[in-house]
Amino acid sequence: MADVVDLIRYPIKGCAGTSMGDALLTPAGLKHDRSFMVISEDGVYRTQRRHPRLALVRPTVSPDGSRPTLDSADTTSGCGTVRLDVTTSAPRRDVDLSGATFQGIDQGDEVAAWLSEFLGTPSRLVRLPPEHDRIAGGVPPGPSGYADSSAVHLLSRSSRTLLNQRIAEQGTPPLPMNRCRPNIVVDGGSGQGRGSDGGDWAAVPHAEDRARRISIGGAELGYAKLAVRCAVTLVDQEAGVRQKREPLSTLASYRRAASGGVVFGAKFSVVRPGKLSVGDEVVVHEWGDAEL
Repeated sequence: MADVVDLIRYPIKGCAGTSMGDALLTPAGLKHDRSFMVISEDGVYRTQRRHPRLALVRPTVSPDGSRPTLDSADTTSGCGTVRLDVTTSAPRRDVDLSGATFQGIDQGDEVAAWLSEFLGTPSRLVRLPPEHDRIAGGVPPGPSGYADSSAVHLLSRSSRTLLNQRIAEQGTPPLPMNRCRPNIVVDGGSGQGRGSDGGDWAAVPHAEDRARRISIGGAELGYAKLAVRCAVTLVDQEAGVRQKREPLSTLASYRRAASGGVVFGAKFSVVRPGKLSVGDEVVVHEWGDAEL
């Protein structure tokens, strides 16, 4: 048995996440997840890999998504708070996300000035257009907003526990879950396991690698691929500062995928939308072999 223990959405790609007790899972992931993106003046997305201070931008969004608020976790920045009314009628512009071209709706000069001052480089904020129709690859493929790839990143606590045990062997303090930036965090439940192999599956590190069809509450997810990890995991999400080695150094010693890259957690497409809540049981209906 496994239960949902946290739900996190990231309204602005690359910025801090918001932990929730309940969330609506839409065809493109948790509602309002990565529906905004910070870009350079020429339209290239900004990432914590080059701008780790993005981690200190704390966005919240109204239930209907029309009133985002940006606060700073850096109390010395002097940037204060900026609130904006979302526009979906402004002209579309090309934006570059990892070399792929999509469309974005610029959200105006006020928030652009706030982000530019906070990050120390000219920046603007764009929103997904309502007509956005990106389909991310995977098995099965599915809609996705400004996420790197598939709509949902799922990770178990037991996988993070094993990582921290291995990191401790190197004399490094444990890493918090926010370094991994998952959407759904699962942990072992208290009852008998369900699924084809039974048992308390979430207590086994990286069991999520093998889950192929999952139901949570009224929603269903289909496995897309393993989550390849990049240098964003090196950024201390509380300080907005990039560290040197961990967790990538340790992950590289035991989590290299056959297809290349360091992996941690799994990506899923949304097969059936629905409401999710912390405490929901996570039922695996189909298992496969890990792609390692």
